[in-house]
Amino acid sequence: MIKQVLFRLLGLVLLSLCAPRLILAQGPAVLDAPPAMPLTWFIKQDQHMVVRRGAVVMVMDRDVVLSNGARINHTNGKVELLTGGSMPLQEGEAMSQNGELVGSQRALQLGLTPAVVSGRMAAAVAATPVVAPAVVAAPVAAETPAASSLTFAYQAPAPVNGKLKGVVELGASGFNSFIIRVDKQQNWKLEKSEFGNSLVMENMATDDDVRKGLKSYIAQMLDYGVGGHDIHFVVSSGAAMADVTRRIVQNLKGLGYVVNTVTPEQEGALGLKAALPPSYANKAFVADIGSGNTKISWLQNAMPKALDTYGAKYYQKGIADEAVSRDVADNARQVPATQRQTCFIIGGVPYELAKINRQGKERFTVLGPPAAYAELPNAKTKAGVTIYKALVDATGCQQFVFDWDANFTIGYLLSLPQ
Repeated sequence: MIKQVLFRLLGLVLLSLCAPRLILAQGPAVLDAPPAMPLTWFIKQDQHMVVRRGAVVMVMDRDVVLSNGARINHTNGKVELLTGGSMPLQEGEAMSQNGELVGSQRALQLGLTPAVVSGRMAAAVAATPVVAPAVVAAPVAAETPAASSLTFAYQAPAPVNGKLKGVVELGASGFNSFIIRVDKQQNWKLEKSEFGNSLVMENMATDDDVRKGLKSYIAQMLDYGVGGHDIHFVVSSGAAMADVTRRIVQNLKGLGYVVNTVTPEQEGALGLKAALPPSYANKAFVADIGSGNTKISWLQNAMPKALDTYGAKYYQKGIADEAVSRDVADNARQVPATQRQTCFIIGGVPYELAKINRQGKERFTVLGPPAAYAELPNAKTKAGVTIYKALVDATGCQQFVFDWDANFTIGYLLSLPQ
């Protein structure tokens, strides 16, 4: 008994080194008012780990990384600290996404938990009704997008004395442009982005579309301060599969521009270069769900390894969901088991999913489980969710993080001599 008490005290001390604020059950005066809502709390409730945001409570279905770097195990409530130690949450205790620990009595006072009677949850706090996990288990898919936006604490290093570079992408679903500032260490920051529709895959992009779109992007980049020699043009591998692309590339070259085309493997490697943080090199992989194809990439012996499979517009070709899921899974299983802790996911469909979860202007947004997006109406997005689900099922990865700034064309800029 004495050992257990000492171990618990040691865990609290270690947690206080990581957490910005520690709140114990015995001190109601420490926190005079309930935290501002909506704030996400992770609670040991009726021997389950649940996540609460506002009045919505649901069973945790994945581990969570807090803003202070600590990780909460969703199966047993154990908090793994950056210092190497760990501490299990006790029944009724709550921890916020910012690392604040609230004891069981204080959590009850704040309305974060109901009273516990004979091991069952009871609605004792009428002012702040809480839905029991058993009740919300069925509709969890519909509520997850709005309630499961968890903080991803990584901060990308800012460039020092960086140089402006720009790229125009001819993609399968549109002309896009990006301006970044990058330094000699390849630290970079997205300064400006523009997105447009060209309908390349549908063979509806005319010569006039190309000229007007590119001239507009070029003028904007020059006005922003990008040098003429630092503006580049890239054709995505998905757009390259369209018959009309050859004519468009010839048209661009006729205007005096150098156009760079990439294979799916090259595109996957470039996406990896932009989206995979150095500190995650040995424990994460990258997935890029594009319209024309999906790229899955990781570092293998310090070298990029990239595979490609169906893109989100496969439905236009009459390909069955089952066939796509099978091929995506076959490729995803080749990711080493040690590098499946986190997936940095980019592309058009993940962008649509992340918009539902985003809470502000954060660069990284953690996606909900695939079932959370099952009712989205757009055909392309539905097809992309099929690909996303196959990635989740095949790898077992529990953390898919969308990067709002990264894409393969930025990886192309990073691959150029500085």
